[in-house]
Amino acid sequence: MTAVYVDADACPVKSEAEKVATRHGVTLYVVSNGGLRPSQNPLVETIIVPDGPDVADMWIAERCGAGDVVVTGDIPLAAKCVEAGAQVIKHNGEPLTAANIGNVLATRDLMADLRAADPFRQGGGKGFSKTDRSRFLDALERALRAAKGKTR
Repeated sequence: MTAVYVDADACPVKSEAEKVATRHGVTLYVVSNGGLRPSQNPLVETIIVPDGPDVADMWIAERCGAGDVVVTGDIPLAAKCVEAGAQVIKHNGEPLTAANIGNVLATRDLMADLRAADPFRQGGGKGFSKTDRSRFLDALERALRAAKGKTR
């Protein structure tokens, strides 16, 4: 059965994911280390994992598979989920697939090395926009349709 998993720590599109998952009648797992207000929606399960590095990521990676959708900006988690057969999208709607996850991982590692070599080169990414939110909604809709097709 199709489910949506949201890596909820610092996720700007939790409410949008809930709306789309509800429209499709699928369970939405909102996974975090805490600090989130649980939804009253019966299709939303708030999962609080213990503090620790990558505990939420491991919870998601152990459970997702073909027919599921994962929403995350965490590239190593995305790679594990793609390998498990899940549809993966970033918060801005960018799909992460078997065809592009290798390049995305390599770019992430390169940027981490550059930041480590130059301590003055930190952050500086662009802000989250209305366009990103709209692109996410469209991408989640498409990903859910594709995922539901895999479970039939």
